Amino acid sequence: MHSRIGLFLSPVHETGQDPHLAIRRNLDLVEQADELNFDEAWFGEHHTLGWGLVGAPETLIAAASQRTRQIKLAHGVVPLSGHHPFHVASRAVHLDHLTRGRYILGVGPGVPFDAKMFGLEQPVQRRRLEEALPTVLELVNGDERITQQTDWFDLRDAKLQLPRFSPDGIEVAMATSGTSQSSPRLIGQYGLSMTSFALPFALMTPGAPAHINLAHQWKFAEESAAEHGRTLDRDKWRIALPVHVAETREEAYADVREGYDRWLFEYFGKAAGRDVISPDVPREKALEARVEAGGALVGSVDDVVEGIRRLHEITGGFGTLLVYVADWTSWEKTNRSMELLARYVTPRITGSADRPQEAVDWAIASRAK
Repeated sequence: MHSRIGLFLSPVHETGQDPHLAIRRNLDLVEQADELNFDEAWFGEHHTLGWGLVGAPETLIAAASQRTRQIKLAHGVVPLSGHHPFHVASRAVHLDHLTRGRYILGVGPGVPFDAKMFGLEQPVQRRRLEEALPTVLELVNGDERITQQTDWFDLRDAKLQLPRFSPDGIEVAMATSGTSQSSPRLIGQYGLSMTSFALPFALMTPGAPAHINLAHQWKFAEESAAEHGRTLDRDKWRIALPVHVAETREEAYADVREGYDRWLFEYFGKAAGRDVISPDVPREKALEARVEAGGALVGSVDDVVEGIRRLHEITGGFGTLLVYVADWTSWEKTNRSMELLARYVTPRITGSADRPQEAVDWAIASRAK
């Protein structure tokens, strides 16, 4: 019984705490998500700005694979511009074995802040992604030997020695933030799965590039797929955004307001050096502004159910909601939010609670005859 919900762990953690415990927390969270029947858990890769501590997500995926039973584990994402494609493919196939087929390879160009440290300009990131992607796909899911030479990698009759575990191949997804058509069109060209971020924080600030809304991201991907003789499956479309559920709307906002403020102004504002809020939005209303813009779901069970249904309406439908874990509140309140999502929100979205209620209704109606 699938919940059609997952976790997206950048993961980010406020500075000032023990980084060892922060790393362990991510594994504990995924283990809990597995018990709560979440479908997926994604791990990001970051090397700068202090809050994103995980620079080797494959190690956490490997560790989580031994602590979980059914949840799928995903890279979110491997920046192909910074990794040799053979090593990306080799790690992917090993993780396919360690997870017994529960691994998803997520790819993308890379984070701008990390790229700067590596001396990579944005056009170079994009070019390297386009060069490495078909090579990685063939190495992971193909059977041919590859010979390819670029200015940053060289392969000669390359082929992995280890066969993949999954007989139908490893699922490959690409992330898109809605800032350009490039990623959706690559998704369509190669028939990949798509993972969309509902509203990157920077797009709410003055002078930010025009955001390609979710429905148009899918449209561009479908158009590209048709041009290349492929079809895409909405069931493999993931949409990521922060979600927090509590017993009441007031409690939910109170839980995360201070943490959201620090995440926005300390992490993205001070550490990343971004303008993070429009001048016409008071700082104390920044969280409400994000929720109203569609960049987060915060509230009661009813509020979040309504928000997910609205997201389905405006997109035309998608497969899985990924809860971006932003560390806005205590671990205990985050755990409670996950429990409410699993027990009360997702059954109303998937319909899994309908049959027990139908049995009650039938019993009542049959006595009245």
